[in-house]
Amino acid sequence: MFCYQCEQTAKGEGCTIVGVCGKQPEVAALQDLLIHALKGLSLYAVEGRKVGVIEQEVNIFTCEALFATLTNVNFDSHRLVRLIHRCAELSEKLKEKIRAKAGNVNLPDCPVTFRPGATVEELAKQGETVGLKSDISVAPDILSLQHILLFGIKGIAAYADHAQILGQEDDKVYAFIHEGLAVTLKKDLSLDDWVGLVLKCGEINLRAMELLDAANTGTYGHPVPAQVPLGAKKGKAILVSGHDLKDMEEILKQTEGKGIYVYTHGEMLPAHGYPNLKKYSHLYGHYGTAWQNQAREFAGFPGAILMTTNCIQKPREPYIDNIFTSGQAGWPGVIHISDYNFSPVIEKAMSMPGFSEDTNGRSVMVGFGRNAVLGVADKVIEAVKAKAISHFFLVAGCDGAKPGRNYYTEFVEKAPKDSIILTLACGKFRFFDKDLGNIGGIPRLLDIGQCNDAYSAVQIAVALANAFNVGVNELPLSMILSWYEQKAVSILLTLLHLGIKGIRLGPSLPAFISPNVLDVLVKNFDIKPITTPDEDLKAILG
Repeated sequence: MFCYQCEQTAKGEGCTIVGVCGKQPEVAALQDLLIHALKGLSLYAVEGRKVGVIEQEVNIFTCEALFATLTNVNFDSHRLVRLIHRCAELSEKLKEKIRAKAGNVNLPDCPVTFRPGATVEELAKQGETVGLKSDISVAPDILSLQHILLFGIKGIAAYADHAQILGQEDDKVYAFIHEGLAVTLKKDLSLDDWVGLVLKCGEINLRAMELLDAANTGTYGHPVPAQVPLGAKKGKAILVSGHDLKDMEEILKQTEGKGIYVYTHGEMLPAHGYPNLKKYSHLYGHYGTAWQNQAREFAGFPGAILMTTNCIQKPREPYIDNIFTSGQAGWPGVIHISDYNFSPVIEKAMSMPGFSEDTNGRSVMVGFGRNAVLGVADKVIEAVKAKAISHFFLVAGCDGAKPGRNYYTEFVEKAPKDSIILTLACGKFRFFDKDLGNIGGIPRLLDIGQCNDAYSAVQIAVALANAFNVGVNELPLSMILSWYEQKAVSILLTLLHLGIKGIRLGPSLPAFISPNVLDVLVKNFDIKPITTPDEDLKAILG
């Protein structure tokens, strides 16, 4: 196997024996084969669009299948096998529809002639021949840009999948995903061509995030500031982790009146800010801290646990029989809910002891999406003009277990007392419960939401720039980002597409960025690796 799509990849180079995330070689090979099959499907989708053949089933499946290959999402070989065979079936169906429209189906590229093996073992062997570095004829810098594009497309697919579930779609997004996968098979593009495609990926991801923002806010209302207890209520309990708000809504509906309290974990924390979710009185609080502690935290939870569209970081840990998955998430041997019928989760919760007493812990604030922040924009602008606010820091991104991520906690703690910290995504769980005080009634720590809410951060930055009649790069705003997986890659590409410069990125730079490609990014966008909080703050603030 070879995999280097996440920040924690072995030795900062690539996982070759077993994934640091726990991904086994068989799973890695199946994921590689699924990507290979999707490239074949994408070649047909591109040709289909030329003759007016656009299949919604193909669009949705492509995003779902790509999502299943993200870090820490799907480790279930049998579900990956089904996706591979489904991809082959859809390719044949699409091919015949294109043929009927006199479109081009005589495509010589290998993926369109792919036929899946009959067994898991046969498929895994096929996958071993089409991995990330299987084509040794590709120059290192071209390969680097191809992989940046591939991983960025995976991030787009995840956002597009979430948006589609709530009824928001744009064929422009689907078309680029197919074009991007198909173009990775080309041999005649220049370095500049690939750089352009990577930036185009960032542009399309902005649209995907816009769709997701419209989906979430249109369905559940714009987030409003809310205090979320970190304690527990006596009674039965279900813990919901991940990103999928539709799953959260269905759990809340199906548990109403059953004496079960629903808790959030990880990236589900922002659910407490949405009016149409917080209206459920049994949505109580948040359990646990950072997602890298999931195995320990879940082992102590006295109820049922639902993981939505993501997985525990260490799937090799002993499985806990009160865990269920939904969306694209999957582990071998764990019950997967695919139809929004959460009866098995509810029954498990009712059979478990739940919390024996109330515990009053601390609380945290959520709900500072773009509407909430821009609703007090006049106060923010006045505070800047009066020099009560000196600087804004966006400290955002992914979390992980690898040493070095304490940098972000230390950075937030050492940031000037007259600065505002904007944060989103799971990286905030390093410091989300810090009491940083406020400036003129404005909390110094503003939680914008999930990584899925990155569009809000972009809109806040643009609105502030417009208010001060300057470009975003001229604002007293610094972006300190942590990355872990492919959604973070797509967000970074969006920021580059928007021309954002001076981003500090860590804990380490991606292994899939070659030295020459990194040089291009540094020269054009002034991307910097993080150093120490003291050194970086000094460089930023002078």
